[in-house]
Amino acid sequence: MLKKTLCLFAFAVSLLPSLSALGQSASEVSVERGVAMKTRDGVTLYADIYRPAGEGPFPVLLQRTPYDKNNASVFAHQAVARGFMVVVQDVRGRYTSEGEWYPFKHETDDGYDTVEWAAALPHSNGKVGMFGGSYVGATQMLTAIGHPPHLAGICPVVTASNYHENWTYQGGAFEQWFDESWTSGLAQDTANRAIRQSTNALLGSNALPLKQYPVFNIQTGANGAVLTRVLAPYFLDWLDHPAYDSYWKQWSIEENFASIQVPALTIAAWYDLFQGGSLRNYLGIKAHGGSEAARNGQRLLIAIGGHSGWDRTVGTVDFGPDAVFDENAVTLAWYEYLLQGKQNEFATEKPVKIFVMGENKWRYEDDWPLQRAQETSYFLHSAGKANSASGDGSISVAPATREAPDSFVYDPANPVPTVGGPLCCDSVHLAPGPRDQKEVESRADVLIYSTPPLDHDTEVTGLVTLDLFAQSSAADTDFTAKLIDVGPDGFAQNLTEGILRARYRESTSEAKPIVPGKIYEYKIDMWSTSNVFLKGHRIRVEVSSSNFPRFDRNLNTGTSAAEDATFVKATNTVLHDREHPSALVLPVVPR
Repeated sequence: MLKKTLCLFAFAVSLLPSLSALGQSASEVSVERGVAMKTRDGVTLYADIYRPAGEGPFPVLLQRTPYDKNNASVFAHQAVARGFMVVVQDVRGRYTSEGEWYPFKHETDDGYDTVEWAAALPHSNGKVGMFGGSYVGATQMLTAIGHPPHLAGICPVVTASNYHENWTYQGGAFEQWFDESWTSGLAQDTANRAIRQSTNALLGSNALPLKQYPVFNIQTGANGAVLTRVLAPYFLDWLDHPAYDSYWKQWSIEENFASIQVPALTIAAWYDLFQGGSLRNYLGIKAHGGSEAARNGQRLLIAIGGHSGWDRTVGTVDFGPDAVFDENAVTLAWYEYLLQGKQNEFATEKPVKIFVMGENKWRYEDDWPLQRAQETSYFLHSAGKANSASGDGSISVAPATREAPDSFVYDPANPVPTVGGPLCCDSVHLAPGPRDQKEVESRADVLIYSTPPLDHDTEVTGLVTLDLFAQSSAADTDFTAKLIDVGPDGFAQNLTEGILRARYRESTSEAKPIVPGKIYEYKIDMWSTSNVFLKGHRIRVEVSSSNFPRFDRNLNTGTSAAEDATFVKATNTVLHDREHPSALVLPVVPR
């Protein structure tokens, strides 16, 4: 299971063409394995180098990965066939490279050193572009903020902009499923290295080989904490820093957009767990990049699945033949434009390309977000009984006047289960993507607000927000929101979602307790989508207080689930009247 987890980050290698289809035989590719490079602090990192036949010089495509450099072989052969050198390096502390593995910590300095080393390799023309997704996108972003002189471009795929808010926490809630499954997926290599180094804490451990899954849990216990401290000390550090503080700011991309000086093709996806961060990367570099080339050289592509899959079918929804996305082909086209001067779509088309769900078509745009999108408030309504899909909740553009509020009991011992959505990294135990929310919508602790069936197609493209006025009987709680497209057959397709921990309602940098019974305004960032709600469909928003195990359960005590085991029920109430105009805010595109 744990080894299978790592395969998710190879990004559907099985879909790629075989070497015989690449236009260049293996004999025309020169491969050097395990080439050593010394970092500035004396640690040796190892890379494989792929070169085309001939003297060149050639532009270099560089990948720095924690997922084993051997996984990039297919892309490397494709790139060599198109006139690129390729360097694939194991990052510090992973697989063949020396040093300590600690996410994000060394990537700026090591990335800088590697770019400059790669630029000086025999047959290199001195121009280096980076590629890859997820954490491999993080190695690009962190390298770029160090602005090595020979870095000419980046292509970060489905990656984050802030490793607190879009990697470990969201809206103040711990991203439990991802943080546990991703860390567990990395653990076997770390354990193997520890065994080779005879780490005393691991000798005789019944956790080896790593059969428990997830290896690291938010409630680790005494024995688990020992194992975690050896194999993944950063996981415990994440739990110790629930707020956005100096620990996170030291490697935040958002704090350093002005240091990025190169063009970037940002590839995001609607059902990807880093969608929000990917879009912030595009916007941040475009607005604050440290050079004109960076600010004017941004491109954005938004596909369907990302970590949820690149195929035409994501989750249980078939988005049609146009939805299939070839990450390798797009990456190579980007660098043929940027480093080889080819006049392809990146030179001739608009800078933003998005896949529009519902219609299931690609579309070029002048920018993101769309200037023509109109922010439209769909106000929440009910007679006080919006609980479950059989309740009386509705939404419309007409503001509420005098209406009874809706209440539900949130019990952390019986949380609302995660059904699909932007998940990673264990689809066997928790499947990602769009899925029917019928199970969730049958619960009394989920409030449901829907439009009547639409009399015309309605496009929603851009940032989605729920502006919620609510109160709780507890010292703390969460509020969750999910945007749903309900078909005529009743299939309730999740589009995008969000969460906000009450004590972080004003800022994720500082926890501010709530007063039980007091009404607060909660603005829940539901990230973005592009979807045409077809005629006869309904627009729906779900409101609740849990989405587990994607996010950790709020125990309603004001303390972390990592520190406390006391479960307190909370009666949570949503108000929607003239004084408390709770509303789903959608960017509606005129058609």
